[in-house]
Amino acid sequence: MVGLNHYLVLSTILFCIGIFGVLTRRNAIGILMSIELMFNAVNINFVAFSKFVTPTDFVGQIFAIFVITIAAAEATVGLAIVLLIYRNFKGINVDNINIMKW
Repeated sequence: MVGLNHYLVLSTILFCIGIFGVLTRRNAIGILMSIELMFNAVNINFVAFSKFVTPTDFVGQIFAIFVITIAAAEATVGLAIVLLIYRNFKGINVDNINIMKW
């Protein structure tokens, strides 16, 4: 039987991989994918705690749906920004973004 600890370990591993990806990637798409991975780790935590702490309530699932909605909006805005950066700089390397001016 799978317990709460298994879900927490899985979530921790996914979150650490996401943090590693955000800190080491130079590609903006890779950074966005790592952020999405961290959001999914948080969703696993919400659903796992909801299942094991209050199995009759759906609070964790509702929070997970909100996080998925926010992640979709973040991905849309992030990809729009990446497309504009690519159009202006012919690349999506985040090291070159500091060249942008107000």
